[in-house]
Amino acid sequence: MLLTQMLLIIVLGLVGYFAYWLRKRLNYWQDLGIPCDQPHYLLGNLVGVQKTRSFAEIALSTYRKFKGTGPFCGFYWLQRPTAFVLDTNLAKAILIKDFNKFTDRGFYTNPDDDPLTGHLFSLDGHKWRVMRNKLSPTFTSGKMKQMFPTVTRVGAELVNVVAAALSDGSTLEVRDFLGRFTTDVIGSCAFGIDCNSLKNPKDPFREMGRRVFIDQRHSLVGIAFIILFPKLCRRLHIKLTPDHITEFYMRIVRENIEYREKNGIRRNDFFDMLLELKNNKMMKTEDGQAMTNITVEELAAQAFVFLVAGFETSSTTMGFALYELAQHEHIQQRAREEVCEVLTRHNGEFTYECMKEMSYLNQVISETLRKHTIVPMLTRECLEDYQVAGHPKYQIKKGMFVVIPAVGIHFDEDYYPNPEEFNPDNFTAEKVAQRDSIEWLPFGDGPRNCIGLRFGLMQARIGLAYLLKNFKFDVCEKTQIPIQYNKKTFISMAESDVYLRVEKVVE
Repeated sequence: MLLTQMLLIIVLGLVGYFAYWLRKRLNYWQDLGIPCDQPHYLLGNLVGVQKTRSFAEIALSTYRKFKGTGPFCGFYWLQRPTAFVLDTNLAKAILIKDFNKFTDRGFYTNPDDDPLTGHLFSLDGHKWRVMRNKLSPTFTSGKMKQMFPTVTRVGAELVNVVAAALSDGSTLEVRDFLGRFTTDVIGSCAFGIDCNSLKNPKDPFREMGRRVFIDQRHSLVGIAFIILFPKLCRRLHIKLTPDHITEFYMRIVRENIEYREKNGIRRNDFFDMLLELKNNKMMKTEDGQAMTNITVEELAAQAFVFLVAGFETSSTTMGFALYELAQHEHIQQRAREEVCEVLTRHNGEFTYECMKEMSYLNQVISETLRKHTIVPMLTRECLEDYQVAGHPKYQIKKGMFVVIPAVGIHFDEDYYPNPEEFNPDNFTAEKVAQRDSIEWLPFGDGPRNCIGLRFGLMQARIGLAYLLKNFKFDVCEKTQIPIQYNKKTFISMAESDVYLRVEKVVE
């Protein structure tokens, strides 16, 4: 009886302590007098996430509500107190000026048990710096030129497949075609696989690429536990990636390594560059130090993040671009005329130099990335107590999560007049020169910007140029206007299929 009572007291004590801890944690900003919304006990200020609100909607509404109240407002990422940045000067300090205090993204990684999480996007501290140094030489303009023929080959195949699909009617779901295009590009460049999902939509590589964004290992409660107690979760060997996804990509990588090394195969693609890192054949670092080899697991993780970052984001960007062009015929026609004019100057051959000459098409892509911000929020973790200059009350504590709402900045009338309007002239050379880089953040900014931005833009430019040269796009009765974002994914992607009327351009 005494033992039962003692156990009951211990349990009640633990419950009481947890309730006190949670209440204190969820009153962090209120106690400091910093503006914030009242948080939900489980979801914090992410109320509605995965059900009624997308991450972009949450970020934009918070930015608009609290802008002008201070350099940042209080926010709760689930139960984690977070500094939600409202001022571009502070955003610039975090991403560039004081980057050394905010180098980490604060995402959970566990490469020992979950090898595919050991990629550049999620790595922190010294591990991130080492891997960034190793990978930077693989994303130079010279390396892009080497991969350019692969992308143009797939772009030409995209035209053939779309043209064939028009025999069944002029209304097409364009997102699927674009996803198959980027799958074939990434499959070839990152994994050395000619999966040809453009002709075979049910290709296993294509299907697994989709599942990466859909299949989750943990529920929202499990994710909250990982966010709150990352060190404990690593000790408990908790994984993020579903086993079937890990097994699929690790098998492909191992088979590809064995095949290329056994047969002396070189394709001048991203996988070749990773193999050089594995075998320690890459150039030295800037300070002359030889780079250490990467392991097979590290190689697989980098190839995997190349897929994640390049497959869905690029196809989604292209889909949003076609969606906007279908509603703005004059913009579409201007972009098409530029593409045709540039190709004519190059005797009909799509060269690497063509992309630079297609300045208006580049403006269309930049405006698409502004209006449809694929990654709506940038995240950082503070590495030491940080006092915001000129604001004594505003301090970001060591270990605190920081959110920079890129989508809020992109829809701020102070930077983009009439932000709801699709206007590529926002990105003329003159306006870009006048604008601070921090006011356009689809790829982040500073030392930890997206390392693959050159490849992502190249892929989108090639795909759109091929499509615009050969097809005209228009809205139809099945086109969703305005388009709605998927509530279940962090990135901004269409909630449903993107249907457009497609016609062959008569030359």
